[in-house]
Amino acid sequence: MTPNEIARLQAYLQAKFNNNMLKLVRRPKAPDSVEVVLGEEFLGVVYRDEDEGEVSYAMSICVLEEDLPQI
Repeated sequence: MTPNEIARLQAYLQAKFNNNMLKLVRRPKAPDSVEVVLGEEFLGVVYRDEDEGEVSYAMSICVLEEDLPQI
């Protein structure tokens, strides 16, 4: 992903989640994806897909069972 593409996607996600602490971080060994972090906490990965000239993004969020609250 290009720096401009990452910035546009980050602005979109910040607006959708109403949270400016959400950041996208480049992955040096995976140029087709970025890490999603909130503050200092890793949340997941956004993958870029291009098919027949159309670009889309898929976000995968990782939640560990140990991080869930007890109810």
